[in-house]
Amino acid sequence: SLQQYLDCVAAYQRGIMRRIADGLNADVASVASVFISRWDAAVVGRVPAELIGKLALAVGESVHHAYVHMLNDTTQQTIATSGGRPQRLLFASTSTKDPSASDTVYVEGLIAPNTINTMPDATLQAFADHGRVGRILDGSGGTSQAVLAAFAEQGIDVPALGVELQEQGAQAFVTAWQDLMQVLARS
Repeated sequence: SLQQYLDCVAAYQRGIMRRIADGLNADVASVASVFISRWDAAVVGRVPAELIGKLALAVGESVHHAYVHMLNDTTQQTIATSGGRPQRLLFASTSTKDPSASDTVYVEGLIAPNTINTMPDATLQAFADHGRVGRILDGSGGTSQAVLAAFAEQGIDVPALGVELQEQGAQAFVTAWQDLMQVLARS
């Protein structure tokens, strides 16, 4: 969620500012990952048809707005002056889970300078084949706040859903790690 992203950026900036205060190198690479497709999958059956497929892009665009704001804040300027770089915004899980949606919807909807988009090979190939670069996010937030408000009107607590999705995602990574360790133990 937006708040989770803001917390992540604040932690990164605090850490870099501590490095600067301690005379350490401020040039530390970092990304803040926002998992996209899970948002839309989480609200299937809970919102009217006109909102289906819109939550993920609204969350992504609202986070991008905060990212652009962060690039220009005074803390980031201090970090840059000290040789540090901004924490990059990474859009993850940008393959669609909805078979009725375009297979490039998230890639096309979240094109923005100085961001990273991780996607599976199938999504990359689909974008190379028939994807299009249309609107590029400009950091204004676009219509994201209006879309998020429409979800709130339908009873979707986006910040609470963000916490739930983060917990589910973390558990999925733990499970994958444990599965890998079991495979290695048998080898």
